[in-house]
Amino acid sequence: MKIKRLPEDFQVEELTEFPSNGGSYALYRLKKRSLGTPEAVDEVVRRWKIPRYRISYGGLKDKHAVTTQFVTVQNGPRRNLAEQGFELRYLAQAAKPFTPREISANRFSIVLRDLSDAALARALDALPQVRSEGLPNYFDDQRFGSLGQSGEFIGQAWCGGHYERALWLALADPHPDDRTDERRQKELLREHWGRWRECKEALDRSHRRSVVTYLADKPPDRPDYRGAFARLKVDLRGLYLSAFQSALWNRMLARYLRQDTPPAELADIPLQLGPAPFFHGLNSELATRFLSAQLPLPSARLHLKPEDPNDAGMLSLIGDVLREFGLELRQLRVKYPRDSFFSKGYRTVSVAAAKLEAESSDDELYPGRKKLALRFDLPRGSYATILVKRLTEPLVSPSSQGRAGAGSPVTP
Repeated sequence: MKIKRLPEDFQVEELTEFPSNGGSYALYRLKKRSLGTPEAVDEVVRRWKIPRYRISYGGLKDKHAVTTQFVTVQNGPRRNLAEQGFELRYLAQAAKPFTPREISANRFSIVLRDLSDAALARALDALPQVRSEGLPNYFDDQRFGSLGQSGEFIGQAWCGGHYERALWLALADPHPDDRTDERRQKELLREHWGRWRECKEALDRSHRRSVVTYLADKPPDRPDYRGAFARLKVDLRGLYLSAFQSALWNRMLARYLRQDTPPAELADIPLQLGPAPFFHGLNSELATRFLSAQLPLPSARLHLKPEDPNDAGMLSLIGDVLREFGLELRQLRVKYPRDSFFSKGYRTVSVAAAKLEAESSDDELYPGRKKLALRFDLPRGSYATILVKRLTEPLVSPSSQGRAGAGSPVTP
């Protein structure tokens, strides 16, 4: 199966009820193709010569796709901007910036290609269950783009106060998607780590080199890794925290599903961080409960009361997951720098894919194979690729995971 074979094979459109009846914020619709949201925003900053802090948007939309989203610019120009890869179209004026909370849902149009007859049949058979019972609301692999080959989360080292390790993971940890030049710069960092003046001379000009320059200017016997880590871009540090918090939440969800779902109605699907339990064939009562149940995003800012039975159960769940990482709940906060913090709030256990439609046909790009076109809406923050995996991955019994990787498919 192939996804995103063409940019048009993966289309996302933000849905919102954002009020735009006057104010100091110019509201725009950003449509982009094969370009990340930060890269498009950087180009807007460059072309219009405006400070970055005046620009606000709801979310990071896929790079390898055609996406439509909303952007506001405080005191922004009331005109359009067209550049290679994106178009910014002026819509109206608003009284406040557009933030993630303004997104009511995302509408997806996805084409799955190069499907065998058996794979297509499996997807079509799974559709009725997805429509009736929803999907586990996991954060998907895109959330963990900062996770390198070490498998260590930068946010974990950061929370533990291990600033040198956090800095090494952020600057030098190899990543499978590194470009050639990026790979070489990381190699130089690993070779010269601790010899900061040599390291500075070896590196190309970049944000990475500016961090190393800070260390090179300190006494060699007293490196300030804490201060150096604070000089990483604040947007990147925010992503590091989000990735770690999301991984913790995913583990909470997996434990929650395993303890509340009959074993016969669970099966594992591989995600980047390991097999994760997905439900199938739930009774309507349990499916309805999962759609309304919520788990908190783990953070030291949670106000859970141990004397409350429900809160006590949640604290136990969080504690079990954190022990796997050698941490306690009180450590899930940022002591320094104070411009970064964990998100606060709750996330539903499962989500419904609204208006889910599917149409199969012959694949014009792969003769003899099939394609499946999907259209559906998901709530803000939920991942379309989780739905794709539920439809296309064989369900594997969790009990078979321990037998040397063997797994017997489970019929949905």
